[in-house]
Amino acid sequence: MITKEKKINIMEETKNTNIENTINADHGEISHEATIYAEPIGHIGNFPITNALLTSWIAVLIIVSVVFILNRKLCERPKGFQNFFEMILDGAFSLCDQVTGSRKLTLKLFPLAFAIFFFVLINNWLGILPLGGFGLIEIGEHGKSFIPFIRSGTADVNTTLAMSVISVIGANIFGILSIGIWKTFNKYVNIKALGSVATKFRKDKSVVIVGPITFFVGILELIGEFAKVASLSFRLFGNVFAGEVLLLAMSAILAYGLPVPFLFLEVFVGLIQAFIFAILVLVYFSIASQDHEEHDESNERGHAHA
Repeated sequence: MITKEKKINIMEETKNTNIENTINADHGEISHEATIYAEPIGHIGNFPITNALLTSWIAVLIIVSVVFILNRKLCERPKGFQNFFEMILDGAFSLCDQVTGSRKLTLKLFPLAFAIFFFVLINNWLGILPLGGFGLIEIGEHGKSFIPFIRSGTADVNTTLAMSVISVIGANIFGILSIGIWKTFNKYVNIKALGSVATKFRKDKSVVIVGPITFFVGILELIGEFAKVASLSFRLFGNVFAGEVLLLAMSAILAYGLPVPFLFLEVFVGLIQAFIFAILVLVYFSIASQDHEEHDESNERGHAHA
């Protein structure tokens, strides 16, 4: 049987052990690791708020604030910030015209591409800002770990994957609105190509080979839609996440001075990645709105006249 004196000794030993563990945890080193997943910094009910999600919200807030300020201070004779912004818009419009080949199509797609560009750009740059002192300290089994409040939203694969899926699905919806659901469907499941084997066989024997090949090319395009999602999401995520790991590694070697050149490099990489993502989305929407059947028919007429 355990006497009262033994019970008191056990309780005192347990209390001393807890105090020692707390002291060791307080004096332990704080680790900061670049995790491949976004880290939770709070909750709204059962919904976790990650640092990448918070950064994405801040990026949206910055874009909305800039647009609101510009709309309030618009004037016929631009000056200052409006003049600078209009110069950017003129250059962006010219670039979009080169991609779409039509000012009419540019006017439809430019707002989406421009918004995506700024959203990705601000996310990329917010993630590399020197705000390392703002965050939470989490005490776990392996000691203390630092969780920053700000982490690039594009360094989280969930964000880039969601943007890619929305872009690819949006491009196909835009294609349906532009050329119709039947022509969009035939891009992927080209029933017309198989039907041409029976209708054009007497005039052109080569249709026996060309028809099935054209049909399978459509199937490859359907597979390519899924490849677009993977390409868009993992390219952006990989480059941004690698940049954060690089900066963290340089800071671990020498916190002062050494990360600065790499910081400027990541600023440039963030700009390039935002530009590439926006241009690819613009290309996908432009291709989806084109009627390939009309183009092929015009080529056939040209060959016939020749």
